[in-house]
This record gives sequence, C-alpha cells and structure tokens, in this order.
Amino acid sequence: MASSLLHCSDKLPFMNVETVLHMKEGLGETSYAQNSSLQRRGMDTLKSLITNSAADVYLSQMPERFAVADLGCSSGPNALCLAEDIIGSIGRICCRSSRPPPEFSVLLNDLPTNDFNTIFFSLPEFTDRLKAAAKSDEWGRPMVFLSGVPGSFYGRLFPAKSVHFVCSCSSLHWLSQVPSGLLDEMNRPINKGKMYISNTSPLAVPVAYLRQFQRDFSLFLKSRAAEVFSGGRMVLAMLGRQADGYIDRRTTFLWELLSESFASLVAQGLVEEDKVDAYNVPFYAPSIGEIEEEVRREGSFRMDYVQTYEINLSSSGDARRDGRTVSMAIRAIQESMLSHHFGPEIVDALFAKYTELVTASMEREEVKSVQIGVVLTRL
Repeated sequence: MASSLLHCSDKLPFMNVETVLHMKEGLGETSYAQNSSLQRRGMDTLKSLITNSAADVYLSQMPERFAVADLGCSSGPNALCLAEDIIGSIGRICCRSSRPPPEFSVLLNDLPTNDFNTIFFSLPEFTDRLKAAAKSDEWGRPMVFLSGVPGSFYGRLFPAKSVHFVCSCSSLHWLSQVPSGLLDEMNRPINKGKMYISNTSPLAVPVAYLRQFQRDFSLFLKSRAAEVFSGGRMVLAMLGRQADGYIDRRTTFLWELLSESFASLVAQGLVEEDKVDAYNVPFYAPSIGEIEEEVRREGSFRMDYVQTYEINLSSSGDARRDGRTVSMAIRAIQESMLSHHFGPEIVDALFAKYTELVTASMEREEVKSVQIGVVLTRL
C-alpha cells in the first residue's frame, strides 16, 4: 500500500493516497475479500520461507513475547493466515522441546482507509483455528494479542526495538506516491495514454519511477531498522521483474490491457482523453539488482536470500474463469483510485471491457506474473 500525494494533473486536484487508496472493502461480490485468491497464491509460494525464517528468529532469541508485524495486511481471508502459520510453526517447535510457547503480539498494518473491521470480525474464527491446531499438535493454547496499526509503512509504525519478525506480501510494489517528473515543462503528461511504464514511454518515465522506488524503499528499510531487534528478520514479497531493462511483459501486460480498456471508453465518449492521460499508478516492480542496491546503501540489514518466482495466472485451464478472476482482482485493488479520479460511474463499463481483453489474452497464451521474495536480517 502507499501514502503521501498522488499527482493527477495540474488541472485536477491531488489525490491523497493515504486517505484514498485501499482494497475494496466489505464482503460483497467486488470486494477484496472475495477477490484475493491471486495474492493468496503468491503468499502460499513463500509460506515455508516465511515460517522457517520466523522460527529461526525465535530459536535464536527465545523471547517470552514474540512480536510479528504484517505490513500491508489488507482485509479478507488472507489477513490473518500468515500470523496463523507463524504461530503454529513456533508452537510446534515449543512442543518438541517441551517449552511453553511465547506470548504472541500480532501487529496488522495497512493504510488508515483499510477495512480493519472485516479483519476483527474474523477474529473468533482465527482463535478457534489456533485452539484446534494447538489441541491436535499438543503444544498448548498460545496467548495471542492482536492489534491494528493504521499508517504508511514508508515511515515509523512501532516503538524502537519492539519487533522480532516482519512480513509483507503483495504490498511493497505500491509506492508512496506517483513519481514527480511525469509532466513536461508545460505541465502536460509525457506518458500519454498509459498509466504505467510501457514500450511507448519516454525514458524519463521509468527513470522517474525508479527514483521514487529508491526513495520509498530506502525509507522503508530505515524505518524498520529502528523497530526490529538486532537479529530479527524481514521476509518481503513484491511483484518484480526478471528482465534487466525496465520492461518485463509479465509485469506491464495487465497495465497495458487496462490502458487499452480506457482507450475503448474514450472512443465511446464515456471518458475524457485528458483524464486518462493524467492518470498514473503509484506502482513499481523492481528488479533484484535494484532491491539489493538499496539494501546495501541503507546498511542496516543483511540480505540472506533473494529469489524470483513465476506465478501462472492462467491456472484453471478455463480462460473465461481465469480472465474474470484476474479482472476482479485488479478491480478490487484499483477501484478506490479509479473512482476518485474518474468517478464511480465508469467502473462497471471499464472492467467489463477489461475482463473481455484479459480473457481473450488468456485464450491465446499463458499469462504470468513475477514475484520477488527477499529475506533480510537486522544487523
């Protein structure tokens, strides 16, 4: 997720990302809770990496209270699954060594507009699952203290040296703001018709996005360095790219289709072209090298592991079903910003066209994304 200011254009009001950007709230058909299976697939890919890293921290320090922070937790069924996996992993370790499990402090962070209520409504089910797991594995019921922490992770969130383990999945590719430098000297958009880096973008566009990522990720690392105990760890998972250049089709493809969907609405007279030209997303998919460089430059963490993972979005073999799944996932993520910039009345028509384009693409080829997993240890 993100914070700060999102440029729309010199003629349109600025969008405060911290108050506007959020996953679609509630439990309805278009909600994030109902349309987050792609994110869950990415989390499952890194599940063992996350639980093993958390367990290693516990074994190295054996604290009586173990603090876990999930940054960019969002809402819905994914919000508590990482905490549940971590608690279960450490509980089983304690069972094998005949030690009582530590008390767990679970810190769930997202932007203030996040639907924290939906998370808290699911707390009884979360507690029941932990009880059942503890009973079946005979490791005793752990004490778990759950907290919601609203705020941008591009800044301090927790007291100094208070967190043992941090995880963040599907969040750090969201920038704190749309980069500056996307307007020319006459305040005209330089990335016309596109909302992200594309083959038609002038070089100034990817350069601006890279600089914003460098500022944001450095601030993220500096903030966590103050909060994480020495020897504590972070596991970060974000969309990224394997290509050396700025363009990786697996990263840009879905944005290109969304731009094409807008072009269709412009042709129908449903959206003004100027408004489309002024819309840019606060998103950046880094390369491994760009992540490594910021970790080295900031200097507070050791990089223990980094790897790219390819995720097939064409997973069921049914292009129509997969196309709708992807389209609804993008809608759940983007709807708050799209409605703010264009008005809510265009959203249904936009995603009807988007679903059509994504489905057609999946009928021709497999559509994939790239995720980067990183493990960092606080020095």
